[in-house]
Amino acid sequence: MNEATKGHLAVLLFSTLVAGSFALGGIVANDIAPTALNAARFVIASVLIGAAALATGGIPRASWQAPWRYLVLGGLFAVYFVLMFEGLKTAPPVSTAAVFTLTPVITAVVSFFLLRQITTLWMALALAVGGAGALWVIFRADLAALLAFEIGQGEVIFFVGCVAHAIYTPMIRKLNRGERPLVFSFGTICAGLLVLIAWGWSDIRATAWLSLSPIVWVTILYVAICASAITFVLVQFASMRLPSAKVMAYTYLTPSWVILWEIGLGNGAPPVAVLLGVALTVVALLMLLRSES
Repeated sequence: MNEATKGHLAVLLFSTLVAGSFALGGIVANDIAPTALNAARFVIASVLIGAAALATGGIPRASWQAPWRYLVLGGLFAVYFVLMFEGLKTAPPVSTAAVFTLTPVITAVVSFFLLRQITTLWMALALAVGGAGALWVIFRADLAALLAFEIGQGEVIFFVGCVAHAIYTPMIRKLNRGERPLVFSFGTICAGLLVLIAWGWSDIRATAWLSLSPIVWVTILYVAICASAITFVLVQFASMRLPSAKVMAYTYLTPSWVILWEIGLGNGAPPVAVLLGVALTVVALLMLLRSES
């Protein structure tokens, strides 16, 4: 198995795990402040990633050179996660996941300026198809709303977070100085925790942690272990082996995974008309994989 294939498998698993955070986040978004929830997830994830890094070669002192790198990356990811849960307060999980699929387009633009990674005509066409599918889902298959560009508040809030995520991916390659994915992820998540504490200290203090419902704790544990600790490493692993735009291309699968999560949680499937947009996002992914071959 070559390095590119390993990168593809890593980011495929990433898209599956991320989808669960949308489905569960939609359930608890109004039960706990986003900064408090994400501070808890970052604490748990930092312990897990730190322990894994120590057990697999340690954390060299040289890894802490230029710590500002971790603050940049951790800050970007903190913004993304907090705005995701802010958006889920009013936006449906499938619609929010569709907003997430716009990140490859933004990533392709950012990657050009940061890394001079060129987007081919075929890749640009694939990103356009995926973007069209995402917009169809975001506007809930309502052509009138699309023409009027009536976007929900939750979708707008999360879009800002997605811009931060799109910048984060190429910045990994630009700022990494040879650190292993686990070590680099540990530095990033520790810095992100510091940003969250400074940002949401009042919310963290005001949260009645012992009175939170079981589903909130399930969500915190899931997003900490599956959608933070594991996905942090997967994205960093894939970003060192694939162009940034292709790493983010797998986000096109997220709405499909979210639909399966929603069905599994008993929330039903979206209307058939909306599924057309989801199908376009899958077509976009297949187009990008074809360009890889």
